[in-house]
Amino acid sequence: MEHYLDFLVEYGPRFIDGTIVTVQQTVLAALLAVAIALLMGLMKLSKLVLVRSVATTYIEIFRGTSLLIQLFWIFFVLPLFGITLEKFTAGFIAVGMNLGAYGAEVVRGAIISVPRGQYEVAIALNLSPYKRMTRIILPQALLAMLPPWGNLFIELLKGTALVALISVTDLMFEARQINGSTFLSAEAFGTALIIYYLLARLLISPSMLALERFMARKMGRIPGA
Repeated sequence: MEHYLDFLVEYGPRFIDGTIVTVQQTVLAALLAVAIALLMGLMKLSKLVLVRSVATTYIEIFRGTSLLIQLFWIFFVLPLFGITLEKFTAGFIAVGMNLGAYGAEVVRGAIISVPRGQYEVAIALNLSPYKRMTRIILPQALLAMLPPWGNLFIELLKGTALVALISVTDLMFEARQINGSTFLSAEAFGTALIIYYLLARLLISPSMLALERFMARKMGRIPGA
């Protein structure tokens, strides 16, 4: 234990710096993923074949290929076509685009789950398609989306570990660097494991649970009922 405490005293600041970068990557990737999921989920419900086809193609490509390959393509291959992204930016864009494809199916499924009667009421009130979706359908669908989105955000957090492979100085990058210089694999990766767990357990899970309860109260529903 004393040995591990000495290890933390010496390398703790680097783990903190890496954790800050990981949190930044997670937040930015989550914002991008939500935006993409909403857009692609709604597009897949469109009556226009071309719009549905675009959404389906995007979803199948990003769900059907490895996040690691997508990350390498965005960072290493896009420059060949004149599009160069800074490594930090390439990292959260790759993770966000990947998880956005999974989230699109969550959005689509949640919207479909809203009872048909709600659509009929919106039409009877002579609401425009935009108002129908934003005022009646999406608020109800959001409550159904939140539990699976909680899982996706945890997957997103873990997915950010791959950005270390393009030298983004996140938590995993720091753990690998410390391990490479000290050969203390158990301490380096064990500390990273604990931090990832704490981020998921103390940050993401409580936040999503609080949001679920807030939306349930707002919709007049009792959480867990």
